[in-house]
Amino acid sequence: MTRIEHKDNGKKGIFLLYENDNLAGEMTYTWIDDNSFIIDHTGVDDDFGGKGYGKQMVLKSVEFAREKGLKILPLCPFAKKVMDRDESLNDVRF
Repeated sequence: MTRIEHKDNGKKGIFLLYENDNLAGEMTYTWIDDNSFIIDHTGVDDDFGGKGYGKQMVLKSVEFAREKGLKILPLCPFAKKVMDRDESLNDVRF
């Protein structure tokens, strides 16, 4: 079973993905302003690679952006690749 936790301190935030209570990956972001943020890092532990966890975290950030009316600037190469490949995510693209 996987779950994603989201934490934000008003300047930076993180999505943490857990598999069976083991931290499997994280995606960090930094606020640009009140309406947009930069995804600056996505990483999945080698033991959990190949399961699509990185993409799940990017999609969770898209869900968050849509709920709050925000835009995302994907500077992380992985997040950029995910967003470049799926035109349905363009509505939140900065």
